[in-house]
Amino acid sequence: MAEGPRNDADREADAARLRDLEQRLAQMTPKQSARGPMADYDKAHLAWRMVIELVAGLGIGLVIGYGLDHLFGTAPLMMVVFIFLGFAAGIKTMMRTAAELARTGGTPDGNASGKAPDMDERD
Repeated sequence: MAEGPRNDADREADAARLRDLEQRLAQMTPKQSARGPMADYDKAHLAWRMVIELVAGLGIGLVIGYGLDHLFGTAPLMMVVFIFLGFAAGIKTMMRTAAELARTGGTPDGNASGKAPDMDERD
């Protein structure tokens, strides 16, 4: 069975070895390189994000329109108007996401070539 530290000198030596090991592991561990606001997303996440933005715009427009119809008694008029406004807002948000993706180089990690960046090229 392993023995524990016998005195303070052993504890200090163990602590120094542990710090040295942590430093060596930190140097060997590759660090993530975030090259833009969308660096952590892959293409499937971006597609789902765009779909959710569109559906959220439609849903919010539907709820606001229904509430105004109920408040003013205008039947489906406000609901139809606000569904179209929500659809337009969802499309605008999707286009903004697409423009952000295009600005990062065409791939979610911002690398135009599609391959991972070298360790020396990181910021």
